[in-house]
Amino acid sequence: MLKPAMIILAAALSLAACGRDPGTRALSGGALGAGLGAGTAAITGGNVGTGAIIGGVGGAAVGGLTNCHAVGRC
Repeated sequence: MLKPAMIILAAALSLAACGRDPGTRALSGGALGAGLGAGTAAITGGNVGTGAIIGGVGGAAVGGLTNCHAVGRC
């Protein structure tokens, strides 16, 4: 189960730049993370709902905690 979690985290980090402020980055990161988590769980035979929740929370956290300097939008 560690591999899918690492895939989700890598994708969330790469997609966290979507948005101009922390709120929109958290929202877009959460949505993208949920989709990626559900997809990863479906591919690996895991629970899709759990994958979506974990991916959504991780994506929202990464998106919300990313500052404008990290994404080059200041």
